[in-house]
Amino acid sequence: MRPRQITVAAAALGLLCVPAQAEARDISRDTLAADDGWAAYGTGTTGGAAADDAHVTTVTDRAGLVRALDGGSDTPKIIKIAGTIDANTDDEGDHLDCADYTTDGYSLKRYLAAYDPRTWGAAKPSGAQEEARQASAAAQAERIVLPVGPNTTIVGLGDGAVLKGASLQVKNADNVILRNLDLRDAYDCFPVWQPNTGGLGDWKTAYDNIWLTGATHVWVDHVTASDQGHPDSAEPTWFARNYLRHDGLLDITNGSDLVTVSWSRFAGHDKAMLIGSGDTATGDRGKLRVTLHHNQFESVVQRAPRVRFGQVHVYDNRYVVPEGAEYRYSLGVSTESAVYAENNAFHTPGHVEVADLVKSWNGTALHQSGTLWGSPRTESGGGWPVDLLAVYNAYNSGSERDLTADVGWAPTLHGKIDSAAVADREVARGAGAGRIP
Repeated sequence: MRPRQITVAAAALGLLCVPAQAEARDISRDTLAADDGWAAYGTGTTGGAAADDAHVTTVTDRAGLVRALDGGSDTPKIIKIAGTIDANTDDEGDHLDCADYTTDGYSLKRYLAAYDPRTWGAAKPSGAQEEARQASAAAQAERIVLPVGPNTTIVGLGDGAVLKGASLQVKNADNVILRNLDLRDAYDCFPVWQPNTGGLGDWKTAYDNIWLTGATHVWVDHVTASDQGHPDSAEPTWFARNYLRHDGLLDITNGSDLVTVSWSRFAGHDKAMLIGSGDTATGDRGKLRVTLHHNQFESVVQRAPRVRFGQVHVYDNRYVVPEGAEYRYSLGVSTESAVYAENNAFHTPGHVEVADLVKSWNGTALHQSGTLWGSPRTESGGGWPVDLLAVYNAYNSGSERDLTADVGWAPTLHGKIDSAAVADREVARGAGAGRIP
């Protein structure tokens, strides 16, 4: 008999005191608790829990994942990801790089020559090289954009489930669960140049690690999302702007609603999380209700999150800005946003002031309470109580209008809210893929 069999048999006879190692808990049919944030509202979020055995699939490569997703169908389904899946692969499983997607004579060198602002001006790129870029981008999108349909659970097995280079898109779908996944490097081979008549312009990328667009009842839990493999900080500068390759880690836009993001880790990225499409997207009013709790934002430059229109509950999260890291802000308060922030812990280096943690664009209100702020050298539990609202208003007095404390609502759907000090320790230990208890 194998050692495990011997151990089990001996234990059954009472000869050993040490029990056999327990099997890993199957989390694939877990559903969101009835009080766990906005995604619990109304019908709640059950994902693919109702799937029959024929629609419970373990996948190990892109081809298997595409088959299991079934084109975004609404059939209840559970998809278990085992090991590492690379979205940049062909149908035979061979890796594809940017050169494999390039078509119609596109080249970065020719693109830069064609649309140099010094000669092209401030007009939107058009013509042969832009058309070639679009065709090349479409070839990549066909590989890496993966549509997630309604009534779906995607869950990683164990502590090593990795999805590289993919953009999971939940579009106009209800009732989706994404758990225990390490999502890395949604890398855009073909960014587009966007001139700006009032400034330098910028490079625009196409892919988020997760994009919720018109999605409802979505639970994202114990996910790690990052640029691991290709940090934008290592990219060159073209037209005096960083040649960005990544968009958001998790963007929630276009009327998405009733979303809970819990116990996840967002790391090593510029614009982490956008909630709301734009200042003129008035169709978002009454939607974009999102709960963020027990998440870690580490080495994130901005948008953690930036909010327009939505009622967003941000509690028990941990923010870490390492020494020497680029940083702009964490909480973005934009048009008609109603952010209710409580018991969050911020670790920042000395050059980051409390007032830097918040930035407003046409925002009017921010509720905050229970905030801790301290040094990143304090690994957990440290910091000093600060009033983000009072400090922000005092610092910006005379240059921007004050934010009020009345956001017009108070959260009722949530579990126990710990102090920032307790949450800080728990999130440091438990947030991210591979850490579900």
